[in-house]
Amino acid sequence: MATQEFPITNISHLIPQKTPFVMVDTLLDFTPNKVKSSFTIQEDNLLVKDHYFLESGLIENMAQTVALHTGYDFFLRNEVAPTGYIGSIKKVEVFQLPKLHETITTEAHILHEFMGVTMVEVKAFNQNQEEIASAQMKTVIAN
Repeated sequence: MATQEFPITNISHLIPQKTPFVMVDTLLDFTPNKVKSSFTIQEDNLLVKDHYFLESGLIENMAQTVALHTGYDFFLRNEVAPTGYIGSIKKVEVFQLPKLHETITTEAHILHEFMGVTMVEVKAFNQNQEEIASAQMKTVIAN
């Protein structure tokens, strides 16, 4: 079984997204039921406008955090990370848009997982640990 020390900054093999559409950059923590990531918002990010990370960026960051959980879980079993899709998003709330160069942290908690379908609750936090966004997502692993 593979393992690494946290934080893990080389995560490109753990998520299906590729540059320039990567919205997570560090795996901070992992358990079978949760994952925590971080992301520093850069000027060249496609989802930055007027020095703010847009709502769509926060939602993508939350989805990629979920993908990071799946990818790392497969990595630990020495298997290739599968491609997955967002099946649904509900109860999205954005309280604050993070600014350029800010590092946000995102936590996903697995609520249910069955036959490749995962229901998660995801929350994003600013550098002051204030909740800036939340959502429930259902993700599906492609067959």
